[in-house]
Amino acid sequence: MSHTDTSDAQHRSAQRPSATIDEEPAEKASAHQPGQSTFRWVLPEDIVWQPFDAFPPTVRLAIIVGHPAEPGPYVIRVKVPSGVRLMPHWHPEDRIYTVMSGVFYIGLGESFDEASLKAYPPGSVIVLPGNTFHFHCAQSGEYVTQVTAIGPLGLEYLDARDDPRQGPRP
Repeated sequence: MSHTDTSDAQHRSAQRPSATIDEEPAEKASAHQPGQSTFRWVLPEDIVWQPFDAFPPTVRLAIIVGHPAEPGPYVIRVKVPSGVRLMPHWHPEDRIYTVMSGVFYIGLGESFDEASLKAYPPGSVIVLPGNTFHFHCAQSGEYVTQVTAIGPLGLEYLDARDDPRQGPRP
């Protein structure tokens, strides 16, 4: 067995301690989520930030893993510049936010209430159940959050006038 074969066997053994390479069932080979069947990584310099039509124009989104528009797991990052507010909205999917940098201010409810914003520093993890009205603010400078969820991604604003997809406010 070559060095590579040993490493592969050890890797498989670590993932499935009760199976050997010879005993691996055929159905296990296709049990991965789309795009997750091989070991890979994303370095910070490889992240592509882009506008997202449901966000204010200065906010950026990066797709890290998966396809948010499709059913299945995804990981995205959202970068919000200082002073930007995301007005009350909800997502149909449950979400887990991890604060990567900056301070993430989030509040719950159907109206933007600055007094109810809670500040979460880098490293914080926030679990947001689907269909929960909430709002965000980059109150003390830019923040970046990482969102992990099961797609498809959805975002609906309480007030259609707050939705950038509806065009500029009159």
